[in-house]
Amino acid sequence: MKKYEFFEHTADIGLKIYGKTLTELFINAAEGMFEAIADTGTVAAQHTIEISISEQAENDAELLRLWLQELLYYYSTTEIVFVEFLIHTLTLNNLKATVKGDKAFGKIKTEIKAVTYHQLEVKRSKDGYEATVIFDV
Repeated sequence: MKKYEFFEHTADIGLKIYGKTLTELFINAAEGMFEAIADTGTVAAQHTIEISISEQAENDAELLRLWLQELLYYYSTTEIVFVEFLIHTLTLNNLKATVKGDKAFGKIKTEIKAVTYHQLEVKRSKDGYEATVIFDV
C-alpha cells in the first residue's frame, strides 16, 4: 500500500493519504506534508520535539488538520523539517507524539502556508483509512 500521493489543485497542493490504521494515516500525512516542503531523504533525525494537542476535535478529519497545522507551526518557528514521527496517543481530544528532524539547509522545495478545510476528509476504506488534505502554498 502506498503511503500518499500528490495531486493537482489550483494554486495549492493536494495530498491523498493512505494508512492501515488511523495512526499510520496520521504519520503518512506528516511524511507527505514534509516531502512537499523539502527533500526529506537528506534530512537527519537530530532534533526531537514533543507534540501535544489537547484541543477537542469534532472528527478524525479535524484532528488530522490540527496535527498537520501543529507540525507546520513548529516547522515555521524552528525551521526543522521533521522526518520521524511516533504517535503515542491518538483520540479526538488528545494527540501526543514525538517528532524528529533537522534543518533542511537550503533544500526547501515549497512553502506551505496552511492546512485548509477545503476537501478535508478522512474515511474508512477496504484497506484501512484514506484522507484528503489541501495545503495553501
